[in-house]
Amino acid sequence: MAVPTRANPKGDIIGKIGRGLNLLVGIAATDTDAELDWMVRKCLELRLFGDQQDGSRWKKSVQEIGGELLVISQFTLYADCRKGRRPSFDRSADPKVAQQLYNRFVEKLRQSGLRVETGQFGAMMQVSIENDGSVTLLLEREIA
Repeated sequence: MAVPTRANPKGDIIGKIGRGLNLLVGIAATDTDAELDWMVRKCLELRLFGDQQDGSRWKKSVQEIGGELLVISQFTLYADCRKGRRPSFDRSADPKVAQQLYNRFVEKLRQSGLRVETGQFGAMMQVSIENDGSVTLLLEREIA
């Protein structure tokens, strides 16, 4: 849960949100539209926010609080460092395929009506994240 978050390649802020989610998105070589649909549903519907009225935790989704989303492409999430001294990115999708899937993922999130900001695909960026609590989750749909 991020408050606020921004991405800025070359010093220019290109994506910035208030209360909501910062999504670091890696696209695997095996990902399809089915994974995108699953991820969109999870990102929008997971109950990650507390209820300010009764103080309970894990009660509301980003949709329910009218939150915002910052989506950053992050192919390094699929780095394999088990062998050698350099990471292998064999599990990451080809950049052209990854960009197409990333763009579709962003568009599907935008269909929710929430404010969705992005970084710049493939760019070296400085991403500033201010966590509201120390919550970081990995969402991975296993291939059926």
